Amino acid sequence: MRSLSEFKSKQLLADYGVPVVQEIIAKDREDAVQAAIDLKFPVVLKGHGAKLTHKSDRGLVRLGLSNVEQVREAAQAIRESAGKDLEGYLIQPMLNGKREFVAGLMRDPVFGPIVMFGLGGVFTEALDDVVFRAVPIDEIEAETMLGEIKASKLLGEYRGEQAADRKALVNCLLALSKLAVERPDVAEVDINPLLVGPDGQVSAVDGLVVLQEETPRKSRPVISPALIGDIFHPGSIAFIGASSVFGKWGQSLPANLLAHGYKGDVYLINSKGGTQWGRPVYKSISEVPGPVDLAVVTIPAALVRGLIKDLKQKAVKSVLLISSGFSETGQDGRILENQLVQDARDAGIVFLGPNTMGIQNPHANIILTGVHVGPKPGSTALISQSGNMGVQLLSFADAQGLGIRAFGGSGNEAMVAIEDFMEAFEVDELTRTVLLYLESVKDGKRFFESARRVGKKKPVIVLKGGRTEAGDRAAASHTGAMAADFRLFEALCRQTGVVSVHHPVDMLDASMVFSSLPMPQGRRVAIMTLGGGWGVVTSDLCSDQKLRVEPLSDEIVAVLDGMLPPYWSRTNPVDLVGENDLELPMKAIEVLAAWDGCDAIIHLGISGREYLLQTLLESVDAVAAGTDPKDSGKILLGLQKWEHQYIRHTVELMERFRKPILGVTLTSDPKKRSIYEVDNSKYNGVFFNSPERAVKALGHMCEYRDFLERESAREGKKQAQLPTKCFSTSVKAKV
Repeated sequence: MRSLSEFKSKQLLADYGVPVVQEIIAKDREDAVQAAIDLKFPVVLKGHGAKLTHKSDRGLVRLGLSNVEQVREAAQAIRESAGKDLEGYLIQPMLNGKREFVAGLMRDPVFGPIVMFGLGGVFTEALDDVVFRAVPIDEIEAETMLGEIKASKLLGEYRGEQAADRKALVNCLLALSKLAVERPDVAEVDINPLLVGPDGQVSAVDGLVVLQEETPRKSRPVISPALIGDIFHPGSIAFIGASSVFGKWGQSLPANLLAHGYKGDVYLINSKGGTQWGRPVYKSISEVPGPVDLAVVTIPAALVRGLIKDLKQKAVKSVLLISSGFSETGQDGRILENQLVQDARDAGIVFLGPNTMGIQNPHANIILTGVHVGPKPGSTALISQSGNMGVQLLSFADAQGLGIRAFGGSGNEAMVAIEDFMEAFEVDELTRTVLLYLESVKDGKRFFESARRVGKKKPVIVLKGGRTEAGDRAAASHTGAMAADFRLFEALCRQTGVVSVHHPVDMLDASMVFSSLPMPQGRRVAIMTLGGGWGVVTSDLCSDQKLRVEPLSDEIVAVLDGMLPPYWSRTNPVDLVGENDLELPMKAIEVLAAWDGCDAIIHLGISGREYLLQTLLESVDAVAAGTDPKDSGKILLGLQKWEHQYIRHTVELMERFRKPILGVTLTSDPKKRSIYEVDNSKYNGVFFNSPERAVKALGHMCEYRDFLERESAREGKKQAQLPTKCFSTSVKAKV
């Protein structure tokens, strides 16, 4: 790499429309004096030369020079500090301005060219207030960047100075984006400071451009959605490495598949032959009498390459490679994995893995995972780069009633990468939400291009491991690939509509609301609670998520006055003041759903009283002799019936008013799930055990909604044309 001089760097930037400060090059001290006179005092004097970087740190910048003698003295001092690297001097007018920003460009090895904007000057590294976007960006994205920095208020009127020229700042970022596309030899650009003057005018006071040798990016072959679909829809499955030893993969995988009612042909293969579970065990796949759509391989890594010839002769096109011992183990394993990939490509075979936990397709009774967890069929697709994390998420989904469209442990992704899965689920009509657990991204540019396209049709929710330095190291050793900088990853998620979550439970919570509720049309929230404290806490949580708890309108207050006691708060949150009238929450939530001042409703403590009532009845039965158990049962049954009616009522309100309604249960009954299906309805009741989870899930919905609005603005569509729910209408594909 080599750096351009500051003068040449600014020339290049000016050619692309960056507003650079006026400056003159002087070859010696006296030329510098004349240039200062021409520009008029006060001036700035800098050392000039291609090797002169970080000039302020080297004492090569002199500010506020107000006469000829000061210029001569400064020039001499700069010559002594710069030595033989000095090629001349740069003279600029001394600009005034209290606000300094930074803009830049870099080329990330995973995500490609990245534009940056933030707080500049001496605060750049100290405060670290910067935001990123992947190239290319447009005006909408550039404007969004300006609003994302913590110091965004400095862009407005500030201490007597006019608001910054936002159009000029946007154009500067667009210029960097264009430069990145048209000049692949530009590796880095640093504009610092990007000064905002008292009149709001923007000027690039300093600039650095670093050039590189152009190196073409290597792209991985794309695995088509149809080939992914073949893996998840096999009509026959052969287990190579079948075993009767309890606990081995060769035993647990076919046992799991058969136990869940798979209807296709199943063949067991082991070089020893014999029988297992009354089934013949073939010594090789060539002995199998029928066709094989999917081979599940669990033999040692060193033996896998030897299978390719037999698989090709048997016309097997799809392989689930469970075996470990490849790139995740180091350089020798990586070499073996690369050789296997080439062999498979030459034979026309696609394998998922190696080192994978397996796959599931509950819609076809295909449960090919070592752990016997089988959620019900549903609309949520889950792909995980960690088998154990995938099993945990599947277990949680099963317990909470979240249906799964398909699950895949991507393993080392030697052939089938996370982007291939995502693009397959993009065109699958049964998939409504895509969940991804990631530890690394091999092709960041393709990942976010795919995510943006998929996100226009259905939400993509990502849990990224390696957010900290320790997690980053663990992710690298676990997956055999380096994880990219998490802050950059988060920024690109916001840019492309990916919903980024930080905890496993957040991922499942987001999936539940996306698959069960209508999309909010804005960020205004109405809160209804059985008691005041929860309302206060929930209001604070809404503020943290940039959700607005608007005051009730006079009309809504008047209606609720007719229902509630005179001492109710008359505010949002609506406190039902502990009233035991079961009709009251039914009526109050309908009033809020009809209110045009809210886009979503969170109700707390209305449901979940069954558990408290049961424990109360048990206590009464224990101390009151002669209590008829039938009476207690009738009371409990009555409350259960009402809670079912209340859930149905909230679902009907969602159908009428197209607003999401999220519940928080009064108590955490371990026997209760989070999703309650209602017959003949496209929506479900969703209940959380804490307001934190409910508010965070709603925040993710609003974040995704914001992305759809930005995409709609780009396409010139009106707000009314946006979808009101997250259900895919995409082309059917076999996934």
